[in-house]
Amino acid sequence: MARPAKLNPSKPATLADIGRAVGVSAMSASAVLNGSRTSTRISAETRNRILEEAARLRYRPNAAARALNRRKMNTLGLAAIVDSGELNAYFLEVLNGVLETAGRFNQNITVFTLHDWNVDADRLCDFCDGRIDGLILVAPVIAKPKPGIIPGHTPFVSLHSNHALPGVVNIESNEEQGSLEIVNHLIEQGHTDILHVSGPTVMLGARRRLAGYKRAVSAHKGKKIAPKVIEAGFSTQEAAVALRTWMKQNEGAPMPTALVCANDSAALGCMEVLSKAGIRVPRDVSIVGFDDTIAARTCMPQLTTIRQPLRMMGAKAVELLLKPEILGGASDENIVFPTQPIFRTSVAPPPAKRLVVPPID
Repeated sequence: MARPAKLNPSKPATLADIGRAVGVSAMSASAVLNGSRTSTRISAETRNRILEEAARLRYRPNAAARALNRRKMNTLGLAAIVDSGELNAYFLEVLNGVLETAGRFNQNITVFTLHDWNVDADRLCDFCDGRIDGLILVAPVIAKPKPGIIPGHTPFVSLHSNHALPGVVNIESNEEQGSLEIVNHLIEQGHTDILHVSGPTVMLGARRRLAGYKRAVSAHKGKKIAPKVIEAGFSTQEAAVALRTWMKQNEGAPMPTALVCANDSAALGCMEVLSKAGIRVPRDVSIVGFDDTIAARTCMPQLTTIRQPLRMMGAKAVELLLKPEILGGASDENIVFPTQPIFRTSVAPPPAKRLVVPPID
């Protein structure tokens, strides 16, 4: 016999609650509300009573259960290392593109945080336990992928992978060309003493940007431009420490008229060191970054940089995972986006009078 169900505001109504109120099984209620299969014939009157009771109890279908039934969660994963030391503008740009595109396709995003790609690589299989339909790897650094590290039942896409991963499409940008173009611009402005503040050369992206710098310098041999490189990192602090150390070692020597930095964050670190030393940007020293993150657009002076379409790349990753046939099964091809020089106020022709490296505290 049907029993009136009381609405408990602290707990969502279940199919069993509705079934008890109407006097039918939870399976029958599910057949009406969720389209589940049942061998029991349900009359039009009973169907209406189930719908009325569901409305009265404010029943909402269990999305997770329905997703498991369809074997599709409408959720994509994103795995990344986000250092706590400072804001990771690169990650935020990619994440914006991922979230915007996921929302457009009614997808959810679950972010998985890692501490070390090589140590935590085995966790990638754990993430693919049925809660996500695909996984995006943001700048993975996995030197020697173990067999089976990428599960075959879940599609993967990577952004700026440091090494090729089996069966994973990698999305990257033409970093070497971007670096070449920005250094050529400095040389055309009249700069012949250009210091490259490099990222860690164990990283593929850093090596490509360094290669672009060297290509541009070697192409202008008539101007007697000698390559100058200091290896730093991709963070503001790492670049600041590296430049400060270089300036201490070269006190009294001619100051370079331009700095080409590994990325925008590194450029900000260098700008801070120059400012504390009384060196003005761009009047005394020009400076360029790489990525065109929000940092480049909001610092003063605004930063000349190379734009990687990071949001578009994040969007492309989502689109590929939602259309796994595009991945071509176990494909490990690269999708390369073009870069674009963005000219702002941190670059000017070299000063008429060269500075010398001042004392650094």
